[in-house]
Amino acid sequence: MAIASTAVRELLQELTLEEKVQLVNGAVDPEGTATGYVPGVERLGIPEFRLADGPMGVRAGEKQATAFPASIALSATFDPKLARKQGAAMGREAKARNQDAVLGPGLNLIRAPHCGRNFEYYSEDPVVTSAFAEEAVSGLQSENVVATPKHYVANNQETKRASIDVDVSERALRECYLPGFKAAVDAGAGSVMTAYNSVNGDFMSDHRQLVTDVLKDEWGFEGYVVSDWFGTVSTVGAANGGLDLEMPGITREELWKMFGMDVDDADDGQVLAETAEVPEGMPDPSNTEQFTEPLVDAVRSGAIPEERVDDMVVRILRQMKRIGLFDDSRDDGQIKDANHRTLAETIAARGTVLLKNEDILPLDDDADIAVLGPGVREAKTGGGGSSELEPLHVVATADGIRERTTGDATVERGIPEIEQISFFGGNEDDEDDAEPEPSLDAAIDAAANTEVAIVVVQDAATEAKDRESLRLPGQQDKLVEEVAAVNDNTVVVVQSSGPVEMPWKADVSAVLESWYPGQSDGDALASVLFGDVDAGGRLPVTFAREDDYPTAGSDTTFPGEDGEVQYAEGLFVGYRHFDATDADPIYPFGHGLSYADFAYRSVEVVDERQVQVTVENTSDCDGREVVQAYVRAPETDDDRPIRELAGFESVRAPAGESVTVAIELDDLAFSRYDETEGWINLDGPFEVEVGRSAQDVRLGTTL
Repeated sequence: MAIASTAVRELLQELTLEEKVQLVNGAVDPEGTATGYVPGVERLGIPEFRLADGPMGVRAGEKQATAFPASIALSATFDPKLARKQGAAMGREAKARNQDAVLGPGLNLIRAPHCGRNFEYYSEDPVVTSAFAEEAVSGLQSENVVATPKHYVANNQETKRASIDVDVSERALRECYLPGFKAAVDAGAGSVMTAYNSVNGDFMSDHRQLVTDVLKDEWGFEGYVVSDWFGTVSTVGAANGGLDLEMPGITREELWKMFGMDVDDADDGQVLAETAEVPEGMPDPSNTEQFTEPLVDAVRSGAIPEERVDDMVVRILRQMKRIGLFDDSRDDGQIKDANHRTLAETIAARGTVLLKNEDILPLDDDADIAVLGPGVREAKTGGGGSSELEPLHVVATADGIRERTTGDATVERGIPEIEQISFFGGNEDDEDDAEPEPSLDAAIDAAANTEVAIVVVQDAATEAKDRESLRLPGQQDKLVEEVAAVNDNTVVVVQSSGPVEMPWKADVSAVLESWYPGQSDGDALASVLFGDVDAGGRLPVTFAREDDYPTAGSDTTFPGEDGEVQYAEGLFVGYRHFDATDADPIYPFGHGLSYADFAYRSVEVVDERQVQVTVENTSDCDGREVVQAYVRAPETDDDRPIRELAGFESVRAPAGESVTVAIELDDLAFSRYDETEGWINLDGPFEVEVGRSAQDVRLGTTL
C-alpha cells in the first residue's frame, strides 16, 4: 500500500468489498473486442480496462492489425532494438483499437523442439531471451500500454499443459527459465501472466514461492499478476499465493460469444462448446469465477485477508493510472500502416537465416524461377492459437518473388496444402474452389525447365498441441527430393515454428529458414533471395536430429509420465547439451551465413564485463555479421555447461571495411545459483570465445 499513489489510496477507501472483487476478475466485454475485460466501477469513475492477445500482433476481435513475424523470427535477427520498435508499433495499434494491455511477449525457453508454441518464444538461451524481453517490454510500455510477459514459468510444452507438473531444480529455474522474466520486470513490465502448469507440485496460479516470494518480494515487481485464461484453479490458494487478476472470469461460452463464435455450430475440431470434451492441451473451462462470489465469501470468513484484496486492486489501478486511463492523458494511438508494414518486412527479412549456400544466392535479377510448394500462394502469417489475427496487408510467398524477378516465374504447389489447425475452430481451409488440384508432375516439370527451383516447405504448429515429429508434414520431403533430382539449382525455404529435420540437405544448393514471416512474407523473402538485404539472421535455437535433443529418449523428460515431466537435463538445454555430448547438430545455435565474408581481426578486454571485437568485411558487398561471445568458466563440473553465451551484437559492415563492436557480457555467465546460498560469483580467470556460432569460434581472450 505504501507504493500506491494518493489518488489510488483514496479510491480504495471508497470501494466496497464487492466493488473491489469486481476489479479483480474478468467480465464480458460489451464491445466484443477484448480477450480480457475488467468493467471498472462507474460510481467512482474507474474506467474499463481491456486486454488484447499478442505477441505477434494485436488481436482485438475482428479488427485487422499488423501481422508481425513470429517471435522466433524476431530473435533470429539477434538485434533486440527491433523488438523495441515492434513493441512500440504494437502499443500504438493496441491504443488505436481501444485496448489497454497486450498479452505478450512470450518468454518461455525453447526446451523441447516439438513444443507447438515455440514460434511465440525467442530462444533456447536465457541471455537472448532476456535481451529481447527487455526491449519488447520497453517498446510496448513506451506507448502507455501494459506489457504482459508470459507464461510464468516453465510452460515449455503444450501436451497436457494445463495439468502437467514440472519437476525442475531451483538452479535450473534461476539460471535458465527465470532470467527472461526478471529482465521483463526490470524493464518495468506492468503485468505478468502465470502459466497453466504446476511447478514442483504447485499450480502456478497458486504458487506463493514463485509468484509472491520471488516475483514480487525478491524482484520488486509492482504490477499485477494475471492468470492464463481458465487457469485459476482455486480461490484461497490463488489469492494468498499472489495472483491479482483472474481471467476470463466468465464461461468459455460467454468468451467465444464475445468474438462472434456460434458455439451451437461447433464441429468436432472445435473446442468452444461447454459440452465439448476438453482436449488435453486446453484448460478446464470450469476453472472460472474463482475471484467472484467465492472471493467475497473467503474474505468474510477470514480465509483471505481483505488487505490481500486491497493489494490486488492497488496493483491493477496503479497500472491503469500509469497509462493515463484516469485522466484521459493517453492518446488514441495511430495504426501507421505504412510504417508498420515496412517494419514487419524488415524484421522478416533480417530474421531469415541462410543455413546453406553453394554460390547460388543471391539470385540474378533476371533469373528464371519456379516457385514450388503447398503454401506458396498464401502468406505464412503465423501458427494456430491466441496469436492468430487478421492481417492489415498480405503478400503471398510466390507473389513477392514473382514481382521481384525480371525473368520468368512459374508457380506450382505440387502437393496439397498443409492443414493448419486453428485455435478458434477446426482446421483452416484455404483451398480456393477455383484453384486446380496440385500436381506433383507439374511441379517437377516446372523445376526441370527453369534456371532456379525454389521449394517452399512449412510445418503447421499451434497452441494446445505439440508437433508429433520434426519431419515436415505431408509429402514435402518427397517434393524437395523430386525437384532436386531434376534441377541442380534447388533452393529450399523452410517456414517453420522451430527446428525441422532435413533429409534432403545434401542434395540441394541452398537452404533458408524464414520461420513464420508474417504478413510481408513474399516481399521479405524476395529481398533476401535477390540480395537486396543481406542474409543476416542467425539460429536462436539448435537444429538437430530428433533423437539427439536432451528431451528425447524417455517420456519422463518429454512429454512426461503420470502427470509429471522431469527436467532431468538441468542446465543442459539446447547448445549446452550438444557441447557436452557427442551428438552433432544439423546446424548449431547461432549459425547463419552471409552474402559477405568476414575476418575476425582482434578481441580485447575493456573491463570485467565488456570485450571489444574487430571484424573486417573482406568481400565486395555490404554485409551483416552477428558477433557472439561465449564464456568458459575456469573449472567445469558435471553440473555446469562447457560454455555459455554471454553477449552478442548484430553489426552492419560495408564492403572492404572493418568495424569494432563492444559486447556487454551478462552476469549469468560469471555466476551460479546455489539452492542454499543463493547467487554465487565464480572465480576467474574466464575464457571468452568470440565467433559466428556456438561451434564456430574465431578468437579468444582471457578475462
